Amino acid sequence: MSTHEAAPQTPRAPEAETPVRFDTKIAVLLREDLETWQRLNVTAFLVSGLGKQFPEVIGEPYEDADAVGYLPMFRQPVLVFEGTKETLTTAHARVLPRALFTSDLFTTGNDRDNRAAVRAVATADLDLVGLAVYGPKNAVDKVLKGARMHP
Repeated sequence: MSTHEAAPQTPRAPEAETPVRFDTKIAVLLREDLETWQRLNVTAFLVSGLGKQFPEVIGEPYEDADAVGYLPMFRQPVLVFEGTKETLTTAHARVLPRALFTSDLFTTGNDRDNRAAVRAVATADLDLVGLAVYGPKNAVDKVLKGARMHP
């Protein structure tokens, strides 16, 4: 290598920076009596709509050291909580944009039937098993009052 050529650069880890703090929160509230597979399924379904409704929650695409690209994900953590059926009913009544999952959706197999199952039940009669909310931290905390972090 001549004295005019630059030495090859090896990728370095990003230097320690001030931690990113968010003034918003993404949270999922699950009914405490769900089976493990139901908790995972409900969580995945509930958060799936947030990026469409709130594009600011989606970060940039990922890329590994070999330049293989990956899909973007949420730019902030998703906090998962659990509570009683009553906790979900109370949380649902607190006004904040939300996604919902009812027990009826465990028996359907597609989006059209899911929407029809929700549409067939009055708000007061919904058998809620999960909610997802996004918004300012303090507003989300008010919605989740009475819930506890998922173990």
